Amino acid sequence: MRDKQIKGKGILSKLLEQGVRILLIKECKKIRNITIDIISNTTQIIKGEIQKINIIAEDINYKNLLFDKVELEANHLNINIKIKTKELSFKNDPIIKLKISLSQNSLKKVLSSNNWSYIENMISKELLNEDKLKDIRINDGLFLIIDSEESNTIKNFAHIEINVKKGKIYLKNKIYKKTIQIPIEEKIYIENVIIENNLINIFANSSISF
Repeated sequence: MRDKQIKGKGILSKLLEQGVRILLIKECKKIRNITIDIISNTTQIIKGEIQKINIIAEDINYKNLLFDKVELEANHLNINIKIKTKELSFKNDPIIKLKISLSQNSLKKVLSSNNWSYIENMISKELLNEDKLKDIRINDGLFLIIDSEESNTIKNFAHIEINVKKGKIYLKNKIYKKTIQIPIEEKIYIENVIIENNLINIFANSSISF
């Protein structure tokens, strides 16, 4: 079915998909396995309109944030595309729906990086009363953090609840009765966070501008 859809697409759709691919590669330090599906007819594309676009990508480094997988959907986009260079830009700031998946390895790398170490400090000091995080695990639907050097079994991990309220993410340590808000950009609205298959899946919507 997918092959038939690709063959049935016009040259403008294919050109547009290539423009989106170039834009993603330009914006990300690393991105792999990009799949782009543009739903729009030739007349709409000529007018600079995209009815709908779906994007799936893996192994992403965006501003030193590491994502194992991102699924993106956007509707009613207004675009400019340069045919010769295949460069694409948006006339409007479209709202996109996102599903972001992070593994424990990606999360640990992000928190240990210079750009985002302040979040690691906030979690360790404000949530756990520790100077530094010892380890992080995502296991069987649980988000677990080692809170001492002696903690080497699942029982000794601090079980951290992930909650969403009014578009923000909160981490809660029931034992210490402490809750912190994870800082995120104002334009991003978090709808839900689900832990499954040893991944943290974040569902959100956001405006984008390039």
